[in-house]
Amino acid sequence: MSVQALSALLPAPTTGLLAGGTGLALAWGMGTAAARLRARGVRVPYTRKLFHFGIFTGAAAVHALGGLPATNAFGAVVAAWVLLAVLRGDGDPLYEALARDTDRPRRTLFILVPLATTALGGLLSALLAGPFAAVGYVVAGWGDAVGEPVGARWGRHPYRVPSLGGVSARRTVEGSAAVFAAGALAALLALLGLGVPGGTALFVAPAVAAVGAAVEAVSHHGTDNLTVQLAVSLAALALAG
Repeated sequence: MSVQALSALLPAPTTGLLAGGTGLALAWGMGTAAARLRARGVRVPYTRKLFHFGIFTGAAAVHALGGLPATNAFGAVVAAWVLLAVLRGDGDPLYEALARDTDRPRRTLFILVPLATTALGGLLSALLAGPFAAVGYVVAGWGDAVGEPVGARWGRHPYRVPSLGGVSARRTVEGSAAVFAAGALAALLALLGLGVPGGTALFVAPAVAAVGAAVEAVSHHGTDNLTVQLAVSLAALALAG
């Protein structure tokens, strides 16, 4: 990668401080909330997705305001915060709020893989879809944040999905329906925030949410943060760009 191309990914010092500080504040705040809820007995599908929801929403806002360089600074700080919890391992409050019991004996793997796929998905979405990457961020963040808890609580029609590390994984029809509903609302708000006319946004939002729900339904366990972000961002660009 050339120096010029690399510099396009890095924020100016002031932007980096603001975006990185936002990432630190949000990671600390959402991580603390998730860890406290977990300590009180709230199940990981809820605590993990609370953190997920907050971080993806923050990333979308930072991207809309500061573009890719700001988002990179935000994401680097959040990733460092999560990696610190992973290094501490079992017993760390944030680790326990993010690590599913159903992912044993690969609990750490299914924190690290989504972390990596989130970063890659965000970068590719921003490079390929520009400002419409924000739509991919919130659809992935809101849809997945709602889908897993809904599936865990009300899911009655499960289906298996491919996974990594020999860990059995399943999703539910009810959870996938929730992914669509939350994704449609998130996409509508993001599109309106990007200045897309209301009539167009009302048409595009459910369309890209359907893309997100369909892609999430067939993605490997742990990789949907990449596939959903990218598919939705490109769909939003194609339909509203």
